[in-house]
Amino acid sequence: MDDLAAFRAKLLAWYRNVRRDLPWRRTPIDPYRIWISEIMLQQTRVATVIPYYERFLARFPNPSTLAAAPEQDVLAHWAGLGYYSRARNLQKAAVQMPGGVFPCAYDEIRALAGIGDYTAAAVASIAYGLPYAAVDGNVLRVIARLCKDASDIKSPKTRARFATMAAELLDVANPGDFNQAMMELGATVCTPKNPTCLLCPVREDCNGFAAGTQNQLPIKIRDTRQKDVHITVLIAERENALLLRPSQQIAGFWELPFDVEGIGLAERLGSFAHQITFHKYTCDVVRGVVARKPKGMEWVARARLAELPLTTISKKALRLIDR
Repeated sequence: MDDLAAFRAKLLAWYRNVRRDLPWRRTPIDPYRIWISEIMLQQTRVATVIPYYERFLARFPNPSTLAAAPEQDVLAHWAGLGYYSRARNLQKAAVQMPGGVFPCAYDEIRALAGIGDYTAAAVASIAYGLPYAAVDGNVLRVIARLCKDASDIKSPKTRARFATMAAELLDVANPGDFNQAMMELGATVCTPKNPTCLLCPVREDCNGFAAGTQNQLPIKIRDTRQKDVHITVLIAERENALLLRPSQQIAGFWELPFDVEGIGLAERLGSFAHQITFHKYTCDVVRGVVARKPKGMEWVARARLAELPLTTISKKALRLIDR
């Protein structure tokens, strides 16, 4: 890049002028709140995260309350966001904080449960102004287009090289705003499909735009691990109670049973699709009766459902009868 200082100045001026009004940007800088938002935003859209973020902080306003809470309470406030190891690691990390104080050194932040290079860099730069480049999917895409680099961004070697490039681009005088500007650019302008290049503040510095190849970048080799799974979800009721079992996939959660043998008077209520990582589920929902309570299952009063962390598949299935 010919003029790195000019690039940084254009990007920062654009970000400070048009950045989205998000809850974690409205309050005074708080490393705990930044950390919660960054963990929630992993693999999850901003619009989905916002109500969860606000409810979670209302219940767990600081590391001490999160560390002391029952795990099931933490999971119940996370239910619906998926990737539940994130919630468990949040609580483990809160327990690691002496006196409930969030650490202020990069290495100490990086050592917390569930925190990788990206999250540590994001919190360290935004909360403490430390000069670490935060490299997420948005930043990888921006760099691939800026440099017209057709390497596979799923490759560890490519990611490491792009991380080095990000560190070279970083404005060390304004690392927090610069990291957020790069991520904002990828999220709102330099989008995966149909990027709005004419609105980009740094299009004159973009080699992909100059070559007309921005829509072909970045290169991501397709993953072939996708599996299609078909299940039948059972809704069985007795005296205003539902038949539930501990989730077979997510520890600490409850779920409606599925693929249960010996269902009587089954009535098909509908079906829906659900995606979990590389598994694409087709879920048929039936209402039926069971002659006796199967081993390992419980009749749970409907009034208690709000207290329990239910799997997303179960919530979707219950919506069919709540309608």
